[in-house]
Amino acid sequence: MSGLTGLALRSLRHRLTASTATFLAVLLGTALIGSFATLVETALAGHGGGAARGDDRETLLIMGAVVGGWGTLIVLFSVASTVGLTATRRAGEIGLLRTIGATPRQARRLIVREALAVALAGALVGAVLAAGTGRALLALLRGRIVAATVTFQAGPVSLGAAAALVLLAAAVAAMVAARRATRAPAGATLRDSDAETSRMRWYRVVGAFLAIGYGVATSIVTITVTARSSDPYAAMSTSGSSAILVGIGFALLAPVLLRWLSLPFAWLLARGGAAGGYLAAYNTSRRAHRLSSVLAPVIVLTATAIGGLMLISIDGRTLPAGSKQTSDTINLLNNVVIGMISLFAALMVINSTAALLVDRRDELRRLWLLGATRRQIHRCVVAEAAIIAAVGILTGAVASLATIGPFAYARHEGFVPNAQLWVPPVAAAGIAALTLIAARATVRLGSGESTGALRQGAT
Repeated sequence: MSGLTGLALRSLRHRLTASTATFLAVLLGTALIGSFATLVETALAGHGGGAARGDDRETLLIMGAVVGGWGTLIVLFSVASTVGLTATRRAGEIGLLRTIGATPRQARRLIVREALAVALAGALVGAVLAAGTGRALLALLRGRIVAATVTFQAGPVSLGAAAALVLLAAAVAAMVAARRATRAPAGATLRDSDAETSRMRWYRVVGAFLAIGYGVATSIVTITVTARSSDPYAAMSTSGSSAILVGIGFALLAPVLLRWLSLPFAWLLARGGAAGGYLAAYNTSRRAHRLSSVLAPVIVLTATAIGGLMLISIDGRTLPAGSKQTSDTINLLNNVVIGMISLFAALMVINSTAALLVDRRDELRRLWLLGATRRQIHRCVVAEAAIIAAVGILTGAVASLATIGPFAYARHEGFVPNAQLWVPPVAAAGIAALTLIAARATVRLGSGESTGALRQGAT
């Protein structure tokens, strides 16, 4: 074991809490991708009495490769964002190491090896979990979407491929963050480590516009091409991922969106006169880059949940007569996919909220030393979560229109669906409650430890 690898592992032993967010993101991401990848391997196995054949084989391939690809986009975005943010927030420590003699190359290697050590552990656990969830997913499909005789035939190939894909995303994100953290002189890195970044990186902006552009393009294809197809599911195949793509694009622009769209909500809180509201209003506009780590998964969750649920509801009431059995099968498939992706996104909201609070312990400690009470700090964190939830739900709802409008048009309802318009408000209320509960729970769970640390620091 090299000296840098040993240093990375020793560093992780003292930073377990800070590494938890990366570990969970990789674990959950590997489990989600691996679950769908096992369906592909089962479809391609083609041997034994329980092999998938004909329509069953095609169904498993579509669900695993095409539909699972929607989830893969969200997973890779979430993993890359979490790993990149975790590495970037160590800029101060890296600057300190460089002032005592570490070279930029050594600092970059340290960041990457730490990230890969955590990601490898998460990927291994996630692959084991995916073996179980893949079996459960196939068991749910047997007798409904595929024949009851189809057996689970996946193994190390699909699980290893899922783990390798997530590890690759983590490695690339860590290398990009490491290069950014070591680009400036050591003194400048140490001085500016806690400063708010005012500009977004060009590649993030390019990625955002590519995702939004591709999502809008699939919406246009739905309206102009697949809406005229004799296949009732052609429009679903082109519009189903549009909301996810646009949602990911908006999530990449989360710092800018939070800074500008939070202004009306921040103004209302600041007008309330409470210290917690004023601090929340200040942070959401002046520290948008840091808080955007929570906003991004809220946007993706909202776009996926609202877009997917409305797509299912439109499909259920607009299919031609005589297609009920096919509709029930497709709706079950869609419910499984939307449910798994939404669950992952919801867990990422909770994970990001907890990670952000851990990262802000020093900031909250300084507020306490300046005279803020425990209640004021709690109210500040919850008020920030309320602003983030409002901006995220608004932006995610706009992204969901990329799926809802074109698909409703293709099913002859116009761009506004004819029924079940209560679904978006109910989904939005649930997402808002999740964000607020996550913020309130994490700040309360950390308050005991934080208060003890604050008092110890004050003495």
